[in-house]
Amino acid sequence: MAVNLTGYFLCAREVSKVMIKQGYGNIIQINSKSGKVGSKHNSGYSASKFGGVGLTQSLALDLAEHNIRVNSIMPGNLLKSPMFQSLIPQYAKKLGVSEDQVEQVYIDKVPLKRGCTYDDIANAVIFYASDKAAYCTGQSINVTGGQVMF
Repeated sequence: MAVNLTGYFLCAREVSKVMIKQGYGNIIQINSKSGKVGSKHNSGYSASKFGGVGLTQSLALDLAEHNIRVNSIMPGNLLKSPMFQSLIPQYAKKLGVSEDQVEQVYIDKVPLKRGCTYDDIANAVIFYASDKAAYCTGQSINVTGGQVMF
């Protein structure tokens, strides 16, 4: 909660002060698919990410009059990330599979049959940062390969 929700709130609060003075801005939060669907054995994480979605929407409403857009990106599992890789032993035990099978278990949950990459997330950031997203605020784009569809 301290990092995922309070940290996001504090950063957004401070940067919005600068953006209000300049008359425009664009806040993009990197959230998680766990902010839209519950996460088994990870309720605190999921709750903080759900809170991030609500904060994104509330900030979008509060800051729209200042020409500041606020949106979130909801990545799926970054299977090659240091964080995911560090959790493989724990996931293997929880899932009852060998460590070398863990990534495949997660891939099998994704309709597009692959994990999320940093490029996938960067592409969503580029969209939100561009003029092509000029009419988007309060939104949360899923970058999940179809694992989350709302």
